[in-house]
Amino acid sequence: MGRGIPVKDALRNGLKQTRLRLGLSQQDLATMAGVSRQTISGVESGQTALSVTVALRLSKALGCRVEDLFWLDPDQVTLDAIPTATSPPRDRWPVSLVNIGGQWVAHPLVGNDAFRMDLIAADGKASRQPQQDTLTVTLLDDPSNLLNTVAVAGCAPALSLWAQAAERWHPGLRVHLSFANSTEALERLARGEVHIAGVHLYCPRTQTFNLPFVRQALPQRAAVLINLGLWQEGLLVALRNPKGLQGVADLARPDITLVNREPGAGSRELLDQALAEADVLPQSVQGFDQVVASHQAVAQAIAQGKADVGVSAASVAATYSLDFLPLRQCRYDLVILKPYLEEAAVQQLLGTLSHRRVISQLEHLGGYDTHLTGEVVATVQGAEAD
Repeated sequence: MGRGIPVKDALRNGLKQTRLRLGLSQQDLATMAGVSRQTISGVESGQTALSVTVALRLSKALGCRVEDLFWLDPDQVTLDAIPTATSPPRDRWPVSLVNIGGQWVAHPLVGNDAFRMDLIAADGKASRQPQQDTLTVTLLDDPSNLLNTVAVAGCAPALSLWAQAAERWHPGLRVHLSFANSTEALERLARGEVHIAGVHLYCPRTQTFNLPFVRQALPQRAAVLINLGLWQEGLLVALRNPKGLQGVADLARPDITLVNREPGAGSRELLDQALAEADVLPQSVQGFDQVVASHQAVAQAIAQGKADVGVSAASVAATYSLDFLPLRQCRYDLVILKPYLEEAAVQQLLGTLSHRRVISQLEHLGGYDTHLTGEVVATVQGAEAD
């Protein structure tokens, strides 16, 4: 496992901020800690050498831990990390760090990947080194605070609700969510960039969900599929369906404009299969090449009048106050390599799937059937499945 290496001792402190937050003067704190006011002033300004005794007295007086008041400058601690395939071509960028299989992986916090809902706080700043495959990451936090992190890639909006509920239940747990369609999520899992991949893909040949795609993406790798929920997928249209769409065949009408998903997305796979079944040629659909990269973007395009229809989930339609024409019920599964099941953070996260808060949030979204949520629905051992 990579270890943070302090380059030099650069002691920082938050003594003044803590003192002011509690409404204390320097003399008040000096009296409480049994030191001189000059000592307080010198420590706050960094001009006085800090002894262990003074540090312990100050932390006791303020009712906090020593490490909450004093720390080594995180800019002076570095570690080596593996870049993801989506790392930008520039020299330096902020990252979120995840330990996967005993090595650090640096997920770039750039563009849309810098947000979950709010801007994601960076764990460090990555830089490329000439002639090296790894990155050097200058930390903004203590490495011990980063170990309990689980990386999840997927496209279901419900993943964020699950992460929030899990982090609330386990305060030390961190969930790094990165957006990826089903195919890309499996590719990230295969490359060792995430612990968990969210997948909703249907194979018409075998008439099964997800398992054939997991076998293809993870040959000779042992994995389990755990269900997040069964969700309704279909056509999103404007409220009260003003153009009277009845089904996929109507997408060939000249007055209908589609907003599509990128190849590899479960929604795109559904649309391609539905068009073939309805004998509708893709080139006859206006907007077939108008591609966006998320369920939210599909709903936004329709809500803003930029398109008439797109494929997504019933829960997304409800969130954006759109009408919904169902096409199928799909199984959204979480794919995890079996060795990762032994990691404590992964166990904590998966253990919350059947928690009442997670279940209630999924049901509140609408369009979710939760009777399989948290259950192992398939296992893969190499090329064989149980």
